[in-house]
Amino acid sequence: MPKRKSSIPPTTSIDEPLEPNLSRAFDLVMQLMAIPGKTGQEQEVADCIIKHLRDAGAPASAIKTDNAHRRTPVPGQLGNLALRLPGTTRAPRRLLSAHLDTVPICVGSQPSRKGNLVCSANPKSGLGADNRAGCAVLLTAAIEILTRKLPHPPLTFCWFVQEETGLNGSRHLTKSLLANPQLAFNFDGGAPTKLTIGATGGYRMLIEIEGIASHAGGAPEAGVSAIAIASLAIADLQRNGWHGDIHKDGKHGTSNVGYIFGGEATNVVTDHVTLKAEARSHDSKFRKRIVREMEQAFQRAAKEVRNVDGVCGKVKITGHLDYESFRLTPTEPCVQVAEQAVRSIGQQPQHAIANGGVDANWLTAHGIPAVTLGCGQKNQHMVSELLNVEEFESACRIGLRLATATETS
Repeated sequence: MPKRKSSIPPTTSIDEPLEPNLSRAFDLVMQLMAIPGKTGQEQEVADCIIKHLRDAGAPASAIKTDNAHRRTPVPGQLGNLALRLPGTTRAPRRLLSAHLDTVPICVGSQPSRKGNLVCSANPKSGLGADNRAGCAVLLTAAIEILTRKLPHPPLTFCWFVQEETGLNGSRHLTKSLLANPQLAFNFDGGAPTKLTIGATGGYRMLIEIEGIASHAGGAPEAGVSAIAIASLAIADLQRNGWHGDIHKDGKHGTSNVGYIFGGEATNVVTDHVTLKAEARSHDSKFRKRIVREMEQAFQRAAKEVRNVDGVCGKVKITGHLDYESFRLTPTEPCVQVAEQAVRSIGQQPQHAIANGGVDANWLTAHGIPAVTLGCGQKNQHMVSELLNVEEFESACRIGLRLATATETS
């Protein structure tokens, strides 16, 4: 790694590790968690980040966005947001990333600190630390570099949109926005010492069932219940071990029917039901088998439910791959550099494999291997969500050292 130059401010000793302003970092994360910004509605969060960057001295020309939101399934307010800085030292470009959006349950967050933990004072709201804590880690590192004029390699900070609904911001990324980074570090949920080096692949399905409407009291035999078809299919999957935690022939995966909607009145045999489902596995072939079993269960159920005239229902299933699984080797340069950064703050890194997707799935698919570090978030996607302040501070230290290439200091 290149040596730091004499442009380090007098307050920073060349023999001491770089430390961020943790009081400012905490203020930033509290401010960011209070801003509503579910998937597709991230503009206010982005505006806050841009204002802080500009106030710290970032030129407008260094702040870029792409048009990913024009290609995502959910209409969005803006695309991925990036700050690109030329290096003051000769070294490969580094990428630090996080996602801007939260899940809907976090709208209405009222961050409140109690000792070493932050929770939402609104009992009906999640905190939004997933992933405003990651946003704050990036913003803290950028502000430190800009205001203290710290030496650094070429840098790209990227805040992805629409992560929570299928990694759609990173999926539809305009790759040139990142300016060809050689090392990539993604910040998301969990402990800062947890290095996620692999994650599962996910497939989502839209299932539409067509039955035949009839009067439920006067002529139920003339109808074909779409609800009955859906119920039989789900029961079939559950009985045969293809719903939930799936273990078959030494293979492992998961599936879930997570949304069902249909019907308006009890006196009508329901003729239309919409379901949304997913299948996941680290093994792409086994994930495809799970999908096939789910499709076959619904087709069997549709044929089983018939009216008095022998007419059965119909099922239409469409699906798409949200993200492919990946696994980095322990010798991948970004993994080794992240390990050094964790050790530089006196802690030990632990490798992990995630059963959910992270933006690193798509970064790696785009040819940018990325390791993911946590920022102290707990109970993500729940009203009981917490932010561990000490772990968040550790993530800020790690982020600054990765951004300044001082992880071996």
